[in-house]
Amino acid sequence: MDVEDVKALLAAEFPDAEVDASTDGYHYQVTVITEAFEGLNAVKRQQAVYKALNAQIQDGTIHAVQIKALTPSEA
Repeated sequence: MDVEDVKALLAAEFPDAEVDASTDGYHYQVTVITEAFEGLNAVKRQQAVYKALNAQIQDGTIHAVQIKALTPSEA
């Protein structure tokens, strides 16, 4: 899966977010910065990001993902 595809999936789930992603082919590093994370703990933020990528994780397209989920004030 191309990095731009991952960014598009995340942008669809978090339309107001600043999204960045990189990969070595199967392992992805994503950063999502959005006000939607205000008031959520780290686990809830990661769950929200995983939800956007769940189909690709389940079918093996994405083998592993490292997530940075931040609010704008934390970025």
